[in-house]
Amino acid sequence: MKVALFFGSFNPVHVGHMIIASYVVQHTDVDQLWMIVSPHNPHKVKASLAKDHDRLHLVRLAIGDHDKLRASNIEFDLPKPSYTIETLTYLKEKHPNYNFNLIMGGDNLNSFHKWKNYEQIIANHHIYVYQRPSYDLGPLQHHPHVKILDSPLLQISASRIRTLIKEGKSVKYYVPDSVNKYLEETTLYR
Repeated sequence: MKVALFFGSFNPVHVGHMIIASYVVQHTDVDQLWMIVSPHNPHKVKASLAKDHDRLHLVRLAIGDHDKLRASNIEFDLPKPSYTIETLTYLKEKHPNYNFNLIMGGDNLNSFHKWKNYEQIIANHHIYVYQRPSYDLGPLQHHPHVKILDSPLLQISASRIRTLIKEGKSVKYYVPDSVNKYLEETTLYR
């Protein structure tokens, strides 16, 4: 089985994430896409993150009953901070017959050389890259394991959504309806 791994803080998950996930399962040869909720990205400040299980719950709400998308908490029990190479190694041991591939934004591709063991990752896994507005993809865009996607470009940020929620403003069209309903009924991000 060919599985695309979409790592993220998903703090919160928003329509931009879901459009990318939908695009990947519709326009590539992957069988499934796993949205892996990262407990701590080494490049982000942990204090700004909502609780792990709250973010996982929001991803599950966003996915709903989509048959090709899965929410994953695989990194919750791995050492922190989480590094992609360690998660990939763990997943390959757990699912030796699966072919794991990565999804990342163009901003990450340009700085991919800073990732732990990036050479090993790119040598053994294909990377699907969605472009981000105003980011140069860098020299790795020409690597044979890198596929640049022609996915829609949206300028939606989770940090902006969190700010809107704190200000008491609606995020109705920024997040999937099920996520919006949950956020309206709870104090998450307030």
